[in-house]
Amino acid sequence: MAKKFNGVIKLDVRDSVPDWDPYLSVKAPEGAPNVLVILYDDTGLAAWSPYGGRIQMPTMDRLAKNGLTYTQWHTTALCSPTRSTFLTGRNHHQNGYATISESATGFPGYNGHIPLENASIATVLRDAGWATFWVGKNHNVPVDSISSGSSRKEWPLAQGFDRFYGFVGGETNQWYPDLAEDNRYIDQPYSPEDGYHLSKDLADKAIGLIRDTKQSEPAEPWYLWYCPGANHAPHHAPQEYIDKYKGQFDDGYEAYREWVLGRMIERGILPEGTELTELNPMSEGTFSPGDAVRPWAELSPEEKALFSRMAEVYAAFSEYTDAEIGRIVDYLEESGQLDNTIILYCADNGASGEGSPNGMVNENVFFSGYPSDLEQNLASIDELGSPATYNHYPTGWAVAFSTPFRMFKRYSYAGGVSDPLVIHWPAGIGARGEVRNQYHHSIDIVPTILECCGVTMPETVAGVEQTPLPGVSMRYSFDKADAPTTKHTQYYEMLGTRGIWHDGWTAVAEHGPVPLGRGRFDQDRWQLFHTEVDRAEAHDLADENPDKVKELVDIWFEEAEKFSVLPLNDLGIAEFMKLEYHAPIPADGKFIYYPGTTEVQEASAARTQGVSHKIFADVDFADDTEGVIVAQGSRFGGYSIFVKNGELVYVNNFLGVPPEQRVSAPAPKSGRHIVGIEFTKTGSGEHLESLGTLKLHVDDETVAEASIRTQLGRYALAGEGLCVGYDSGDSVSEEYGQDFRFTGGTIHKVLYDVADDLYVDIEREFGARMASD
Repeated sequence: MAKKFNGVIKLDVRDSVPDWDPYLSVKAPEGAPNVLVILYDDTGLAAWSPYGGRIQMPTMDRLAKNGLTYTQWHTTALCSPTRSTFLTGRNHHQNGYATISESATGFPGYNGHIPLENASIATVLRDAGWATFWVGKNHNVPVDSISSGSSRKEWPLAQGFDRFYGFVGGETNQWYPDLAEDNRYIDQPYSPEDGYHLSKDLADKAIGLIRDTKQSEPAEPWYLWYCPGANHAPHHAPQEYIDKYKGQFDDGYEAYREWVLGRMIERGILPEGTELTELNPMSEGTFSPGDAVRPWAELSPEEKALFSRMAEVYAAFSEYTDAEIGRIVDYLEESGQLDNTIILYCADNGASGEGSPNGMVNENVFFSGYPSDLEQNLASIDELGSPATYNHYPTGWAVAFSTPFRMFKRYSYAGGVSDPLVIHWPAGIGARGEVRNQYHHSIDIVPTILECCGVTMPETVAGVEQTPLPGVSMRYSFDKADAPTTKHTQYYEMLGTRGIWHDGWTAVAEHGPVPLGRGRFDQDRWQLFHTEVDRAEAHDLADENPDKVKELVDIWFEEAEKFSVLPLNDLGIAEFMKLEYHAPIPADGKFIYYPGTTEVQEASAARTQGVSHKIFADVDFADDTEGVIVAQGSRFGGYSIFVKNGELVYVNNFLGVPPEQRVSAPAPKSGRHIVGIEFTKTGSGEHLESLGTLKLHVDDETVAEASIRTQLGRYALAGEGLCVGYDSGDSVSEEYGQDFRFTGGTIHKVLYDVADDLYVDIEREFGARMASD
């Protein structure tokens, strides 16, 4: 409620008394702390050095030695859902984020739109006097709101953040990211050739935002949600960091599990006697074959070399990002802000098993259903982590980095939901370098921050009555190492998997995630683990304790009813896709695009993968005309129509598999012409790639044609949208460099026609969406 005006108003200002108090922003209490939340992606408990892992994290080590390391902190098992809990403090189904934003469906817990009654922590803190910033990954903008022309009411600035700088989707190319600033998409500030990497850019931006605030409002505290692209695929890192890990994973993922378990026990991360779970712990038919792990001993020497290098690059990506975060921490120390800044350093779900049993050099190959060729992958082994690759390690490393648990990201076992968390706040925490074993969850982060800041969650925000926070504050644990856990219950559900923790016992249904397509949830076998003593969930006690199983299952259903968890969904791909939001296609199948505009995000652009289609551009030509007319995608998959050296050229880069498919003819020298292509699909190849004839047109004449193949999956899992007059980010064709703007003529408009063939390969499209989390 606005403050009452207490001045005096008379006819004459000379007789009146002003009162500024109702009009000025609220000031935070004197001495209020800053808050820095660092949220990585796709990182299991056993990956990082503070937890005994082999990946060196000097900045996190520094904070852990002067702060607290939590051993039983948990997440939702997937990205968008966990991030929604950080944003609002409510369970992910309460936020409408049962799954990633791209795969929302039309049910209360699954719609991908955070309700007004779940106000964000940024809104609450900003109203209480904090400056608020979001830097890095978002993935909480609804899929129907990501295009340049869509509403911004659910973008970060409308969620209480003063500034936003980062990327909207679930992942992005770290060398050529799809960037947004505040409410608009932007180009990256400089290229990899000039030293660009997203981790560096984000750290620069974060420091700049804090400096801007402090130089003009030195007493104002700030809240910064810092979300790097690491450790999500693609795993991109500078070569010097990759070289640091050469040979360090040659012993393989099973040996790593044995090695790291001892270190975790020694450091107090796990109790004495903790045992390893099986490499493939689930019964046949209860999980997808794509989540299986190939035993290390069964790999060829070439495969071992490739898989080891993939782990090296992942480790390098993680450490390099930690080093860039170290620059932020150094700045806070130099500026005298570190001691009174609450820093939470954590990750959003377990290690990712989305790399398949064999890993990949180009993630797009896997999600288009096209086989990854070992010989070609080995030829790229020295380029892993560079702009030339879009790599992801195999499932074996996901299990290793989630030691000692069952499974990994997307599963409700501990391998999917157990994550690292270090809290550092010298001004508010007396303990140094200690371990905390209390059981907590990501919904407990918002209550913890609010209590530390001395801010009470308001009953109403902007006139809307607020949903009570279901979590509990963790502050009681800061200086009481042996304090009993104040949390009693936490449910889990992700893509059809489900579990429940209650007072030291955990029950998990043996039922894998989408796209299992199994159903029959009422017939699930529930496993029971006494996680107070068996942290790994190694020993199933269900047969000996049927009453305890029933007790926990009953509690799960109570929680499901309370938090809008139902209906459960493990549908096969085609059925699942029918429930998702679909952008409307014009009745005539035609889309028109113009120059001088920002790139069109792929979810909103005309669909050209796997379908017959036409692309025609209305262009004025001259003798010196050159540059891109229209392009979409990157070197890992895409197409481009451009003019170079007097030639009109169409290139289709099929999943980065050389050579590029090229059709060309002399370009017009002058005048206004209609130029473009027509692809007529005639069939499908062995791996469901589309086969057909590509004709290049100038006005009414076919000037060249060739047989080509086109991919089925997305051109990019995130970013790399459709561009008129330039090629954004990573170039589609090796024939030109970055951007290659159209010059020496005028593009009036570009028309796409997909009316002849609206076929979409649903399975490949869904796979690409899930990989983007």
